[in-house]
This record gives sequence, C-alpha cells and structure tokens, in this order.
Amino acid sequence: MKVLGIETSCDETGVAVYDTARPGAAGLLAHAVYSQIALHAEYGGVVPELASRDHVRKLLPLIRQTLAEADIRIGDLNGVAYTAGPGLVGALLVGAGLARSLAWALDLPAIGVHHMEGHLLAPLMEHDPPQAPFVALLVSGGHSQLVAVDAIGSYRLLGDTLDDAAGEAFDKTAKLMGLPYPGGPQLAALAEQGTPGRFRFSRPMTDRPGLDFSFSGLKTQVLLAWRDSDRTDATRADIARGFEDAVVDTLAIKCERALQAAGCDVLVVAGGVGANTRLRARLQAMAAKRGGRVCFPRPELCTDNGAMIAFAGALRLEAGQRSDAAVHVVPRWDMATLTPVG
Repeated sequence: MKVLGIETSCDETGVAVYDTARPGAAGLLAHAVYSQIALHAEYGGVVPELASRDHVRKLLPLIRQTLAEADIRIGDLNGVAYTAGPGLVGALLVGAGLARSLAWALDLPAIGVHHMEGHLLAPLMEHDPPQAPFVALLVSGGHSQLVAVDAIGSYRLLGDTLDDAAGEAFDKTAKLMGLPYPGGPQLAALAEQGTPGRFRFSRPMTDRPGLDFSFSGLKTQVLLAWRDSDRTDATRADIARGFEDAVVDTLAIKCERALQAAGCDVLVVAGGVGANTRLRARLQAMAAKRGGRVCFPRPELCTDNGAMIAFAGALRLEAGQRSDAAVHVVPRWDMATLTPVG
C-alpha cells in the first residue's frame, strides 16, 4: 500500500510516500520538508496566518517533487494520510483540505493522523524497530510527555508538562540570552562550547515522586544568572551548558522512573528535542545500565515531517480505518482517545 503523507500542523510543510510492501526504512520511498524558519524569523516566533498561507503556496509543488523522487505517479497511490491535529487550526485545514480533495478525486481512502502519534511511531521505521509494550518520551517545542504504549493506538499518559515544554524552554531561554530565532538549536550548539559545572541549575520536580515536568522555573533561574553575569560569550556558553545539562538530567531521571513504573526496559524517544546529542547519549547510558534499549528516529525525522504521517496513516489504513469525507481538524486532541490499530 503506497500512502501519501501530508504534515502542516505548524511551520513546516512535510510530504512523503510510504510503501507498506517494503519493511522499515525501505518503505520510505521519498520525503521532503520545507521549513518556514526564514519567514517567521523577523517576528521571533510563528505567526499562524503567515504559516497557513505559506502551506498553501508550498504544498502542491512539494507533492509533485516527492512523487517524482519516489518515481511514482499520483495514480499509483493507494491512500492519503494527513495531520488532523493537534496544531494551528489554519495550518491544519490547509493540509486536511488538500488531502481530502485529493482522496475524493482519486477515489482513495484517507485518514486523519494524530501529530504526536506520528512522532511516537517514527522510530518504528528504523532498523530493528521496538515492539510494544514500551515507554515513549515525546519531547518537542509543544510537548513533553511520557506515554505507556501498550499497543499501537493504545496509549496511557504517565507524565505531562505543567507549563513550558522542553523545546519551548530551550527557545525561550535562548531568546532571553539574545540568541537568534529559532533559539533552541542555537542554544544547544552554544552549549557544546560551555564549561560543564560552572553554572548548575535545579532539576525541576525530581526531588519528589511523580512523572510530570516543569521547566518555567528553570528558565527563570537562567534569566537571573544571565542578568547578574558579565554577559561575555564564554559566560553565555557556560550558562547554555548548565541549562542543557539540567534539562537532559531531568528528562533522564523521569524516563528511568517511567520505565520502572511501567515494568519495561524499552524506551522510545521522539520529537524535535530527541535530536539533541547530549540527551541521546544520556538516555542510551541509562538504558544500557538497566539492560534495556532506547530507540530514536534518525535526526531528520525528529522534527515535523511527512514521513511519520505517511507511516502512521498507512498502519491505520491497512487496519481498515478510514476518516469520513468531511474536512475535520482537532487543534487540541488527547492521544489517549485514539482507537487501537488492529
């Protein structure tokens, strides 16, 4: 089954074709992502109306490009998958409207995909994919969640963020230290030059039981340290390193607790922050110590992309699930309400 995947939940236009007849990574015939970073940089953050308009401009050319790279015609498709939520409502409607129109014109089945389920399942496209049950850490600009995955489509929320998500905290911390948009990747790169231990910040909510996260207080600690410092480039790098170490340690501590609570030794990590090299190394060391394993998608599939939507949609389409013909999106959507696959 060849499935076209369309992702337009925020500020990246993603398109991919996944073929279920080929196993794992081989099934990804082609994918392309267009980032709107340059468009939104002037404003220091995503402007929803501009994001929607840019999806309109870029989506059709990106579909044509992806089909050409996959060396298939549009008539060779067997299904269409699109992000139905969560996300910016205008951006979601662009992808959903085009996907439903295309499916109707070609008389193909279509399925609306939960954006975070797409992230969660992305590591299953890699070599030696994990088998449920496992614990998933979904960590991005909008989400920091720990999820027990009993089966594909059967999810239990173990822990959530009470305020800023980890990626959001990276971006806001970078902005307060004067780093350009998007700040998260800039801060992580700067942390590589910093001296570990010069600035030590708290590991929020690790001194008490529970699996929830909170990063707003950590952001405030960094703000105070930066204001009281000499503000040299070296100090900025040292503060960035202290901040990143605090976030990485916090995520690792909570992941280990979640594995213990779930009685599981397999951890899946997905989302944009999952590309952070220090986080990957820390979680791999933690998993190895437990005699388990941690699974990541390749870095290019950590951020928003059409491949994860094509793959997640293909699993549901093969299981006989379909969305109706209405153009329906869900800006806020609890993943626990999803139906199991199979």
